Amino acid sequence: MLTIKRFTFSPIQENTYLLYNESGDACIIDPGCYHPYERQKLADYIKQQKLVPGLLLNTHCHLDHVFGLSWVAEKYKLTPHIHFSEKSMLELAPMNGKMWNLPFEGYNGPLNWLKDDQEIKLGNDMLRVIFTPGHSPGHVCFYHVPAETTSVNKQDQVPFLIGGDVLFKESIGRTDLPGANHQALIESISQKLFKLPGETIVYPGHGDITTILYEKKHNPFLQIVT
Repeated sequence: MLTIKRFTFSPIQENTYLLYNESGDACIIDPGCYHPYERQKLADYIKQQKLVPGLLLNTHCHLDHVFGLSWVAEKYKLTPHIHFSEKSMLELAPMNGKMWNLPFEGYNGPLNWLKDDQEIKLGNDMLRVIFTPGHSPGHVCFYHVPAETTSVNKQDQVPFLIGGDVLFKESIGRTDLPGANHQALIESISQKLFKLPGETIVYPGHGDITTILYEKKHNPFLQIVT
């Protein structure tokens, strides 16, 4: 069973996620910690919970999702996992940071490539990669279906999606950025995410959590495709 801890970091208010199991195996997704105190907050939580980070994943590589990538990779000796089509976004991120008056150290080390439908193991739990371009050319989401459990907490039995900047509560990701494509984003949501069970909890890259069913019913950008 995976526990999800959300941190909201940087002036852009990006959601960084820490996933971990009962054995202390941990996965850091989209490290957006910009300020030193934000990085310390993440490190302190990992230490307090006695976690051992073994995976570093990115849904995509816009600057707000990689502010802390180099720091996390170095501190925990991890190699980031991204989709190959995000490589150029990762390389451009420090330049974009300067343009936004948010300078930061970019990541220049080795990379692992994510593929659509790939399964990533964290202890006995699995995350499935779903390729969802549109907001960014190599955007992916991470989908988890919990194993059978005796827990009385119903939320422990509900699938979830770490969705990055594809689908938000009553909104969708921006498509006015370089490499973005509005039609591709709509297709990613309607043909892939909306095929997931309605009860699936969506943990987005910004803002509050939502569910697939809620967005099918209430998202004004998607009513035409539901």
